[in-house]
Amino acid sequence: MGRAGGRRGLKVLLAAVLALVLVAAGVVLTLQLTGGDDGATVAEDAEQVPDAVLPELGNPAPALAELSADAPVPDPTALLAVLRPLLTAPPLGTGLSAEVVDVATGQVLFDQDAADPNSTPASTAKLLTGLAALTTLGPTETFTTTVVAGSSPGQVVLVGGGDPTLSTVAPSTDYPGAATVADLAGQVQQALGGQPVSSVVVDNSLFTGPLTASGWGPEDAPSTYAAPVTATAVDGARVEPGEDQRSGSPGTDAGRALAAALGAPGAAVELGTAPAGAATLGSVESAPVERLVEQALTASDNLLAETLGRQVALARGLPASFDGAAAGVTAALAEAGLDTAGLALFDASGLSQGDRAPAGLLVDVLQGAADGSLPGGDGLLSGLPIAGFTGTLTERAVEAGKAGPGTVRAKTGTLLGVNALAGTVVTTDGRLLAFAFVADAVVGSLTAAEGSLDAVADALAGCGCR
Repeated sequence: MGRAGGRRGLKVLLAAVLALVLVAAGVVLTLQLTGGDDGATVAEDAEQVPDAVLPELGNPAPALAELSADAPVPDPTALLAVLRPLLTAPPLGTGLSAEVVDVATGQVLFDQDAADPNSTPASTAKLLTGLAALTTLGPTETFTTTVVAGSSPGQVVLVGGGDPTLSTVAPSTDYPGAATVADLAGQVQQALGGQPVSSVVVDNSLFTGPLTASGWGPEDAPSTYAAPVTATAVDGARVEPGEDQRSGSPGTDAGRALAAALGAPGAAVELGTAPAGAATLGSVESAPVERLVEQALTASDNLLAETLGRQVALARGLPASFDGAAAGVTAALAEAGLDTAGLALFDASGLSQGDRAPAGLLVDVLQGAADGSLPGGDGLLSGLPIAGFTGTLTERAVEAGKAGPGTVRAKTGTLLGVNALAGTVVTTDGRLLAFAFVADAVVGSLTAAEGSLDAVADALAGCGCR
């Protein structure tokens, strides 16, 4: 979250708190002046206002109301008239594909090349990885990071279990609910019984293959948004907790963090493998998969998405590599009954310029998650950023007064020349729609393309279109 987004979120929070305080004060004042429900007399020092007329306080409306099944479905012709001018905005270029579907009925309300197999999804591909993780692994599955005894006295081995959220601070500043290095180190110290640690070996053997994917640029890892994909990392491979910059050596960083927590900051740290049958000295579990998927989507966390893809591969008996993750995600989608025609993945995060996913497939995933036809898919919805409030949509808000806060929830996607938005929206009439807009021939700045797509989402939220 940027500073501007933080200030906006703080203002919203303060406004909400102020509103609650004012309501509470009004209730207290009413009880004081009327004597409350027990008929008590007005306080002696209360100011008398003979002509005052107090408002009648009714029951408050629910903040989250169930959507009405009778809410009108937008008319496709009217919706076309609203969306077509917005989707031809110059920043979006000529390569845009899009689809809008009514979730309850499955009726396609708008289709512009939604089956195009050449669409570059960017980070909206994380929706596919998230669904694969939820359906293949299950929402409650966790990943284990272990420390075992080394091959010589004083040596310990940190065995990566594919959990990049392991935190060097407690609680984690980046991944709420994450396991901590301090907890792991405490177990190891107890198991060692006071024996000093002289060296730490880091075992990354759970994952195989290249550390970066085909279609990634040389500047992508390390960067502020990605890192080499290894089975062992701390704080999402960040150089410092809470910061954006990622490390080029996540494994050895994790080893040094463990050494420091064990009271041996000067211990030698190297990559290697654990001895066969080595005694376990300690272990910690990640947050459950449903939480990890939520975090990967909300923050568009590339490393977390890649590790989830590799866990899907492992569960399906495939190599824990970029190729294995891509094959595992594709197989999981097909097994869920989704049409994967046109889908071609080179990673699990959408960072690869080579990834291809039709907009229609993104909508199918969102619709199935929202209507319950994809068992376990509802775990995707809580991770969708909320326009103007959370994640990668914190600073991208729909216009006030058209549909209200929280009506647009969507996964963003951004690459050089690509801008995408895929999610759900509640129309002004209370109808839930699923949508995907993928512009992979963006002209000019990505900021301008983002603004153009935000205008489209805003139009959906404010459109009765009847």
